[in-house]
Amino acid sequence: MISVLPVTRLVAAAVPRADGPVNVNPNDNGLPGIAALRTIVGAVMTVGLILSVLALIVSAVVWGFGSNSSNPHLASRGKTGVLVSCGAAVICGAAVTLVNFFWHVGQSV
Repeated sequence: MISVLPVTRLVAAAVPRADGPVNVNPNDNGLPGIAALRTIVGAVMTVGLILSVLALIVSAVVWGFGSNSSNPHLASRGKTGVLVSCGAAVICGAAVTLVNFFWHVGQSV
């Protein structure tokens, strides 16, 4: 029977050990183009919010048209569109806060 103890010592000797905790923080000036990337992300968030408002308007019109024409399927699609567009607007608006929240949760693990 082969003893496991020498293999364990060999593996423990081969794996480097860190003397202290690793501390890595986001670096704002580590790569070129970070400012341009922030501008692009902000523009995409703005476009997302504008499209959410447009979808809300179209869905409300579809909902109203479906309700007034006694078409429950169309009215249901309009209601769903209103809820989805509101959800998309909430996610676009809260994206930065959500990412920061989960970043801090990840840092505390």
